[in-house]
Amino acid sequence: MNAVTQILDDAVRFVRTKATTKPLVGVVLGSGLGAWADALDQAVKIPYAEIPHMPISTVAGHAGNLVIGVADGVPVACLQGRVHPYEGHPAVRSVFGVRMLARLGCRGAVLTNAAGGIRPAFQTGDFMLLSDHLNLSGQNPLVGPNEDALGPRFPDMSTAYDPEVRALAREAAAEVGVPIHEGVYAALLGPSYETPAEIRMLGRLGADAVGMSTALEVIALRHMGVRCGAMSCITNLAAGLSPAALNHAEVEETARRVHDRFKALLSAWVRRVGGLVAGAPSASGSPR
Repeated sequence: MNAVTQILDDAVRFVRTKATTKPLVGVVLGSGLGAWADALDQAVKIPYAEIPHMPISTVAGHAGNLVIGVADGVPVACLQGRVHPYEGHPAVRSVFGVRMLARLGCRGAVLTNAAGGIRPAFQTGDFMLLSDHLNLSGQNPLVGPNEDALGPRFPDMSTAYDPEVRALAREAAAEVGVPIHEGVYAALLGPSYETPAEIRMLGRLGADAVGMSTALEVIALRHMGVRCGAMSCITNLAAGLSPAALNHAEVEETARRVHDRFKALLSAWVRRVGGLVAGAPSASGSPR
């Protein structure tokens, strides 16, 4: 057992002293989207600052809590906000939270983020289901000695965004009447927003939206055998596509505006993912 596994197990043991629910689906709630976790049944909220070794969110719109509870009968563990490499965390630290979800027993994961729209047809408030990503952050959480207890040295990323999980998102969207798009997410380091030239480059590379998260988390989760899906809320148009200057307040305001639609869509999706993974083996040998 290496240091990464040891500190994950420390965190898991602590969390299990606070919450008895055994989560099946992990949920990551991005900028301004954290309110979904407040409505969970049997919710237990644990601030990141109390969890051993857990890095703490410093960005507005990221509350910084682990919330364990039940959503429509599905036991879930939610990261109410995430940490980012641009906050000063190395890649391996920025994925500590999602690795903890997997070690807690989550067999599927649904990730959300706020993103800038690159595709010309996008409008603020749209939702985009991730079909793939471009990791242009210059980082990878798997760099360094591999921990075989977590996953293989060279994990396959051909289906990083699980096709069945994505199909369930489309079903959920149809059920609640919320239109969704599908596309490729480009992950950059940040924290500065992209230049118009960078956005033109990303569009030519095939990106439909751009942000500063998610890709590293999905790499870490797939390494651990967790089935993943991700959804972007298009909270602003990317640089050069809008006459207004980009700012984080717009991101948060758009997230608030779409809250009801987002809540309905995410709830319907998580319920389906819970059914999909209910019979699957636990990921990466979480400690008992």
